[in-house]
Amino acid sequence: MEFIAPELLKYCEDHSSQEDEVLAHITRETQAKVMMPRMLSGHLQGKTLELLVKMLRPKTILEIGTYTGYSGICMARGLGDEGKLITLDINDELESMVRGFFDLAGLTNKIDYRLGNALDLIPELPDTFDFVFIDADKANYINYYNLVVDRVNSGGIILADNVLWSGKVLVEEGKKIDKDTKIILEYNQLIQDDPRVENVLLPIRDGLMLARKL
Repeated sequence: MEFIAPELLKYCEDHSSQEDEVLAHITRETQAKVMMPRMLSGHLQGKTLELLVKMLRPKTILEIGTYTGYSGICMARGLGDEGKLITLDINDELESMVRGFFDLAGLTNKIDYRLGNALDLIPELPDTFDFVFIDADKANYINYYNLVVDRVNSGGIILADNVLWSGKVLVEEGKKIDKDTKIILEYNQLIQDDPRVENVLLPIRDGLMLARKL
């Protein structure tokens, strides 16, 4: 499901800072060689992430779900000299490609790329976080949030992708809800009801839930 007419999307892209050759290369390679290329953050969302990081100036970012590294590169580009990004992914088959992209972008020294189950890796991280981007398996969105929320510094951001879930969050009365849609609905309500954060759901691409830790 597209949330904006293709012509309007192109207009938005044409009036946003342009995707450079490194990111364009990642887009082409992902579409040509990787399953489910729709999972790629893409131009508008990537630039949104980069600008958010530049505005908020976090020291430590945690990304849950690396995929082919597009979003991680965008966020790492926004970091200051002392900033670092820790990115977690379970798919070791993409490791060589992703590390190559990080190297091509000149950001290997800013990105700590770890492979494994994020539910196991997150408790082992010594850091607190200023910015968390959740973009992994939907079944564990609530688990990821519960693992990180108390470790996010006051004023920090937890951003979750795909919270509109191709429009499936608009449930028709009497229609059966699939498991992933149910989790997304529960996640969105959890954030809405959590007194530890203030939040806004942004209709960018497939939906971004932005929660600011109080």
